[in-house]
Parts: sequence; C-alpha cells; structure tokens
Amino acid sequence: MKAEIISIGDELLIGQVVNTNASWMAVELNLAGINVVQISSISDDANHIKSAIKEAGSRADIVLITGGLGPTKDDITKKVLMEHFNSKTIFHEPTYNNILELFGKRNYPLSEVNRLQAELPDNCIILPNRVGTAAGMWFEKDDKVIVSMPGVPFEMKTLITEQVIPRLKIKYKTPFIFHKTIMTTGIGESMLAEKIEKWETNLPANIKLAYLPQPGIVRLRLSASGNDEDAIKMEIERQCELIKQYVPKAIFGFNDISLEEALADILKDKNLTVSTAESCTGGYIAHLLTSIAGSSIYFKGSIVSYSNEVKIEQLSVDSNDIELFGAVSKEVVEQMAVGAREKLHTDYAVATSGIAGPDGGTEEKPVGTVWIAIASEEGVKSKLFHFGEHRGRNIRRSALMAMNMLRLELLEI
Repeated sequence: MKAEIISIGDELLIGQVVNTNASWMAVELNLAGINVVQISSISDDANHIKSAIKEAGSRADIVLITGGLGPTKDDITKKVLMEHFNSKTIFHEPTYNNILELFGKRNYPLSEVNRLQAELPDNCIILPNRVGTAAGMWFEKDDKVIVSMPGVPFEMKTLITEQVIPRLKIKYKTPFIFHKTIMTTGIGESMLAEKIEKWETNLPANIKLAYLPQPGIVRLRLSASGNDEDAIKMEIERQCELIKQYVPKAIFGFNDISLEEALADILKDKNLTVSTAESCTGGYIAHLLTSIAGSSIYFKGSIVSYSNEVKIEQLSVDSNDIELFGAVSKEVVEQMAVGAREKLHTDYAVATSGIAGPDGGTEEKPVGTVWIAIASEEGVKSKLFHFGEHRGRNIRRSALMAMNMLRLELLEI
C-alpha cells in the first residue's frame, strides 16, 4: 500500500512552524506496513489543495491531509473537500456535543464559529476527535482513501493511533514491519561500513540496512517485513547479536537509547559516581548526564573551568604547566580530571579542554583540537582528538567522546 501525506498551512511554507506532523505520521504508517511515497507542504489556497489531492491520488492509495480544519476564515480544507467530493452539509450532533463538553470543561463561551465545526460532509466517515473540536473526515472514492485531520499535533496523533491506522490495517490487511536500531559511537560512518561489510553482505534478503549518521553517532536501522511476526523478530535479534562480533566496543545500545542513558545504566549497575571538569564543553557533559531522571545517584557535580584562573584555583592545575604547555594540553586536562575527582569526591572524573572555535586556533593547535581525560582510583588516561571547525559540532562531539571514553573504561572493570 502506498500513502501520501499533505500538510496544509502557509506557516509551514514560510518556516514559522516546523512540519513535525508529517515525519511522525510517516513513522506510524511505515510501522503499519504502509509505504509513504511522498510528503508535501502546501498553502491555504483552494486550487492548490484541489490539485494536490488529485495528484496524490494518482500516486498513492491513501492520502492523509492535516491542517485547515479550524474555526477561522483561513481554515478552508473542509470546504474544499466538500466541493471535491460533491458533499452536502449535515449537522453532526455527536461532534457538536463533543464541542460543548470540551468548552464546558475549559469554561469557554461557545461561539457560532465553533458551532459551525459540527457541520460536516454527508458522504464521509466522521472520525470523532475526543481531544479537540475539529472532527476527522474519511472519504473513499475510486478505491482511494482520503483522510483529513486537524493540524494540531496532539489531535492528529490521537486520530491516527486510535482510528486511522486501525481502520487502514483492517481495510488493506497490511504486512508486519519491524525495525530495530543499533546505536554506535566512536567510529565514523565509512570506517563502520568497512568493519561490518561482511556482516552486511550476509544479511538475509528480507532485511534492509540503513546508515543514519549524526555528529558523534551512527545509527544502523534494520528493517524487515512479512507475515510471520515471530520469525522476523527472531532473525533481527540474531543479526543484532552477530554484529557485535565486528564492532563490540562501538555499540552502546539499541532502539535510539542515548549515550548518556547507556552510561547512566552502567554507572548505576556498578554503583559508581562521576564528576566533570569542563572547559571547551562549557558544562554540556554535565547537562547531558543530568538530563536523565535519577542522575543524582551517580552524578555529583561539575566545575566549568572556562578560564585559566578557575583551572588553577578550583582544580589545582599547575600554573607553570599552563604557561609551558597551554590550557589545551595533555598535562592540563589530566590535572583537571584529577582535581575534579578529588574535590568532588567521586569514583571517576571526566575533563575536557579544547578549541571549539571558530576563533582561537593556531597552526600547532587548530580549531577542533580537544584533549579529554578520565581520572579514577587507578590513575588518569587522556587522548587527543581533532574534530573540525564547527563550534556546535565540536562541543557535541567532545561531550559524546568523553562519555564514550568513560563508558569503555567502565566496561573494563
């Protein structure tokens, strides 16, 4: 089955609102065994809406439309659909009663404009919207299904999950589709592809692999479809075990778990604590670690030593070493890690010192040069990295690399 998504709204085309509806729907449709062939964003224009629906019908079996069902004059989708399907207007009492109930709960006065939202086409299946005032509309014509839903995300999502997807599954008897994502870090996409080439080549024909890279992380998505749900899941799980033989240290989890979540699980499991001493990352590692609920169990604090004075006064870094080697150096970052561990009384400490950019680089230490150190009871280890010229990516990649160094260190215990 092929589907097309049409998002209506001038706000989407001028960049005022990001079209998160379409990406969310695409995921849900794919999981339901329905292939999305196109996604379009169009203006609040009657002719544009009509032509978009006609063109979508030539490509897809299912057309899902969001937007333009509100009570104001710029919301014209319902009117256009009624013209397109030669509909007559009926007053739908259940929809009106739902509007009355919602307005009553919120203690809002009901206007005539809101009442008009209960006037709906006579030749569609009306999909009740239990969390909003605009009902969904399911049309069928020439073996095509066209569904119109409100653009408010939580209203659309409720209709999709509770009514649209279940109806589509019954109508089209869609196949089972299963995805599993393998999360990797510390290795680039091309190098990763080389290391797992043999594994990838030997994947069963019904399993597809997609590389989804982002700064510091490469996600590997395995996808399979068919009628035997148990067999598909079993084979995907088997392949996830097999890939560990090729890149055991790079894999930190599955199904979009974050690196900070994976690290948190290890720290809690081993009953260990950590602190950070951050220069170029400016507290970003601490932010990531504390974004996890219950992080106070393992994270004790951070010293953001952006200036040399703070490095010296708060972390006991030797001023002579800063003068001799520079703040971005093995000597300094190791002292930062040791100082944080001692001052904050933790089992481990992570330290970063680097040149995030865009300025501050030299021929010897260009922008993107970053030293990372891990201190523990056993001593201190450090490593030099060169991440590139983009400040935001340098900060992000430094934080991920620091957490991954700690993760690998903990796995050795």
